[in-house]
Amino acid sequence: QARLAESGGGSVEPGGSLTLSCVGPEYGYNRMMGWFRQAPGKLREGVAAIDTADSTTWYADTAKGRFTISQNSAENTISLRLNGLQSDDSAIYYCAASKRKSGMFALMAGMYESWGQGTQVTVSS
Repeated sequence: QARLAESGGGSVEPGGSLTLSCVGPEYGYNRMMGWFRQAPGKLREGVAAIDTADSTTWYADTAKGRFTISQNSAENTISLRLNGLQSDDSAIYYCAASKRKSGMFALMAGMYESWGQGTQVTVSS
């Protein structure tokens, strides 16, 4: 397992924005990168994913139009821009990596073998 490190979480008011970042070793060996989140009492869910080779992206329905995943290969980073945050977006956000390519399972946690420890996003008025 590769160790990933997330950053950029924090507390914002509804409608606010945050940018999460993920850095990890052996970036070039990870074909797929994804962002997942888990709130207390809820299951872990996929938010967004990206194919690091061709930049194809996938989004959960709740993320479309609000969140944007991107990569900076020169800096070995993956980012998730969170716009229009709502209270239901409050969760610990995790970065994940996989050496496999699967568009069908891009937002499925079981497809990823490497994880970070998460960064907290809290949205409240």
